[in-house]
Amino acid sequence: MFLRVFIIFITILFCTSCDKFWYTKSNDSYPLDTIVDFSSVDTSPSFKICDSIFDKTKKSDCFRNTIHQKIGEQLQRSHFVVKESIDEIIFVDLIINSQGNFMLDHIQSSKSIQKKLPQLDSLLKSSIGKLSKIYPANKRGIPVTTKYRLPISIQLKE
Repeated sequence: MFLRVFIIFITILFCTSCDKFWYTKSNDSYPLDTIVDFSSVDTSPSFKICDSIFDKTKKSDCFRNTIHQKIGEQLQRSHFVVKESIDEIIFVDLIINSQGNFMLDHIQSSKSIQKKLPQLDSLLKSSIGKLSKIYPANKRGIPVTTKYRLPISIQLKE
């Protein structure tokens, strides 16, 4: 009887002490990156001419220069008549949605600009409406909506 209990005890001890008999979880797991910085994007929005640039800062500069050029061309087609010289900067907030379309969000200008150039807001709206569709910004490979602040220098002489 003692021998039988001893054999059962040794068998149980053998089976429970050996790691080869039990499933062990693999330690090859990688931590999941759940922290997402929503204040920046991986790739900035870009026009077709800027899409071939791979450097992030150069691509962003190309986008900025192209949008300034396109809106500047639209504004220069208009002829303004003013009684006194103007040399101010206005800020135009644009929203570029995840489909690559532009929308005017807000125009920040001084009261004097609004009085001297009341048609400026409508001209900016129409020039932004004429902008072509672009490639939207991406965050982790997903197109996202971004906001862009466009400073425009208004310099008019009598």
